[in-house]
Amino acid sequence: MPAGDFERMPPERRRRLVRTAAAEFAAAGYAHASLNRIIRECRLSKSSFYHVISSKTELFDLVVRDLVASVLEDVRIPAPEEFSNADFWSHVDRLMDTLADASARNEAFAALGGIFYLSDTAGQMPDAVSEALATIGTWLQQVLLTGRSRGAVRDDLPFELQSRLVFAVLRTLDQWVAGRASTMPVAESACYIRAAAGTIRRMLDPALDTPA
Repeated sequence: MPAGDFERMPPERRRRLVRTAAAEFAAAGYAHASLNRIIRECRLSKSSFYHVISSKTELFDLVVRDLVASVLEDVRIPAPEEFSNADFWSHVDRLMDTLADASARNEAFAALGGIFYLSDTAGQMPDAVSEALATIGTWLQQVLLTGRSRGAVRDDLPFELQSRLVFAVLRTLDQWVAGRASTMPVAESACYIRAAAGTIRRMLDPALDTPA
């Protein structure tokens, strides 16, 4: 079914479907997630559900895209060129503070994290997840290039290696927090997001190099 049918659902009904499906995927994994449980929890008839959603794959992609859109409505991600002023690291800190604050108030962050790193999708990465990772990776590379050009980011490592290292650190931290979202207080996860900025800065800021 066209994505437009999903988008034309009443907002509250669509929100309930997205959150219910996200919880089901996070709890059962992609392979064992039950569409019947999702339909029952949402109090939908099978005919109305399948009029909008044709398969589990389509539902997963729609849920990821909807959650990503919700996050981006809440947080404005600056363009890479906005980091070009002399206050590069202050700009990074402000962005991480914004993300931490948004994660504490917007349940879409936790819902997205819960299904973003499902182990049983590792060999068959859904399109929406692949696209999101590619977009994040491209944005991160452009920010790093901006920082290197301003002298705010060290350039003694090959750029490809540096960008992979930074992406790996950020993704590992995000995955670790997402895996504990159900038991970790929201304020604590926000603290880890802020701590990530300090970790990355210690990796990249040439001004913080310790003399040999």
